[in-house]
Amino acid sequence: MKKTIKNLFVGSLAVLLLSGVANADEIRKHNLRFAFVTALNHPIGHSAEKFAELVKTKSDGKMNVRVFAGGTLGGDIQTVSSVQGGTLDFTVLNAGLLSAQAKDTAIFDLPFLFNDSREALAIADGPLGQDLAGKLEKSALITLGYWDLGFRHLTNNKHPVTKWEDMQGLKIRVLQSPLYLEMIKALGANPMPMPFTELYTGLEQHVIDGQENPFSLIESAKLFEVQKYLSTTGHIYNVQSFIAGQKTWNKLNQSERQIILDAAHEATLFQRQASVDSQEKSLAFLKQHQQVNEITAEELERFREKVKPVVEAFSKEIDPATVELMNSELQKYRQTH
Repeated sequence: MKKTIKNLFVGSLAVLLLSGVANADEIRKHNLRFAFVTALNHPIGHSAEKFAELVKTKSDGKMNVRVFAGGTLGGDIQTVSSVQGGTLDFTVLNAGLLSAQAKDTAIFDLPFLFNDSREALAIADGPLGQDLAGKLEKSALITLGYWDLGFRHLTNNKHPVTKWEDMQGLKIRVLQSPLYLEMIKALGANPMPMPFTELYTGLEQHVIDGQENPFSLIESAKLFEVQKYLSTTGHIYNVQSFIAGQKTWNKLNQSERQIILDAAHEATLFQRQASVDSQEKSLAFLKQHQQVNEITAEELERFREKVKPVVEAFSKEIDPATVELMNSELQKYRQTH
């Protein structure tokens, strides 16, 4: 079933600009670069191209955004550093991976936190997302919006996983994040941190047994070619941060910034719907190429209990005010939906 997502957050600085009247500054020529690790044929890739198209149209062809997909300019960590340094202008990545720049963004990666994508994006669009955007500004990163990657699911090439005990000893690639490392350890598997750009080869060469990613990414990266089993664990929902660098922002006048903000607004709505639509299609596709094991509600609860100490430990590393804000916003949302 298609679900249109209407809410939208654009960073705290962006909100201020959108609420005022932009100065009639001259639109100048700019060549901007947008890099990320996902494939061009993924909803994120399509949406990056949509953003580039919108910027070009709104600037009458004066502002051009060149898209670099598939990690051609480096992995997530390298790309963020380049955006901060001004050699890249935009990127989009898992919000939790920005914990090195603002540690509280790790809250988005806590396992089994959200019930569905609408809930997660409503929280990102609200006070919590604004608070985290403000913290990222201190690290020279401007939040333009929050995109959707979907829930992460486990794949492997050894045997079916239908309960957490089936994960014992599996070598699982994880994001280069301490939280992911500890989560996989808690489930009895061996975590192997690895850039996404190296994932397919690692699976193909049996350096690792498995990995965890959303359905659409498993399809677009063709991981089904080197993974036999898919388990619908849905253990983490990935909010994506669409960000610009402060150095890029500083070289734009107010009218040019407004073009970026308006394009980001439209591209974010486009991306969210594209992502929602793609998950069901990707799962249907993967069922034709992999053995899909549906995890029961009872077994998912056992997964949740097993990683509960990880949630508690990492929650203590996050500002208590941020944790309280997340809990209060979730409670409000669930009471009204």
